[in-house]
Amino acid sequence: MMRIQNHLVGVDQGSQVLFSDFEHDGKMWTGDGARLHRKKVKFGEPFKTPPAVHVTISMWDMDQNSNQRADITAEKITEKGFDIVFRTWGDTRVARIRADWFAVGELRHEDEWDLY
Repeated sequence: MMRIQNHLVGVDQGSQVLFSDFEHDGKMWTGDGARLHRKKVKFGEPFKTPPAVHVTISMWDMDQNSNQRADITAEKITEKGFDIVFRTWGDTRVARIRADWFAVGELRHEDEWDLY
């Protein structure tokens, strides 16, 4: 459980098209086996400590003739941003993915200074 130690709580959110591989025969559309796509996200302003981040698929476009396998997560979460990581495997063919994200965490109070 995240414990927030002051009354300044920040919420940031966004939406990212991760890829559109059907347009240029990218690996998510034409490949098979384990595949991964990573997209860096930068927060609008830094949090005091790494926030809690939730990522979800908000649009998917997948081939109907193969199994639909997908995993999406937030990795490398820092005060300044994180990576959205999308994975698929087997014979799954993914044309496009859009991910929405939501971050909640503690903000630095204006009276807090870093002396050294």
